[in-house]
Amino acid sequence: MEAIVYTTHTGSAAQYAEMLAKETGLAAYSLDEARGKVPADSEVIYLGWVMAGTVKGYAAAAKRYIVRAVCAVGMAQPGAQGKILRERNKLPESVPLFQLQGNFDVKKLHGMYRLMMEVMVKTAGKSLAAKSGRTAEEDDMLDMMTNGGERVRAENLHAVLAWYRRR
Repeated sequence: MEAIVYTTHTGSAAQYAEMLAKETGLAAYSLDEARGKVPADSEVIYLGWVMAGTVKGYAAAAKRYIVRAVCAVGMAQPGAQGKILRERNKLPESVPLFQLQGNFDVKKLHGMYRLMMEVMVKTAGKSLAAKSGRTAEEDDMLDMMTNGGERVRAENLHAVLAWYRRR
């Protein structure tokens, strides 16, 4: 394994990449930085933020590098979007997919992403708030939408680190 490569929008993927780098001894680079520092066809772990089921930057990383694992950083709790993420990103079954819950603050978003999430928070948040019998995951999502939240934690990397150490 050569490096950890990531794409971030508000910093959650970068935070996880740095934590992962500290634990593995691998260098962590943004996708732009990696182009000048990590040779093409190197084996990497890729981390990207999730927007509408797409792991941002993954397609570009997969064209340049041999992606051995993908960490999808988003609002949802782990396991909530695995099938969708694999399908929309054309992620082979042979590549492990780890879902990591990131931080959320609509004010940190830029441009169209901020506008899209403001609309999503209003519509989906209102619908979720009105739902009776919400699951714990739905309560967490509602809390993230309405109050923002800090969910980046070192313990969220346990499965990624266990996979890395088994290699």
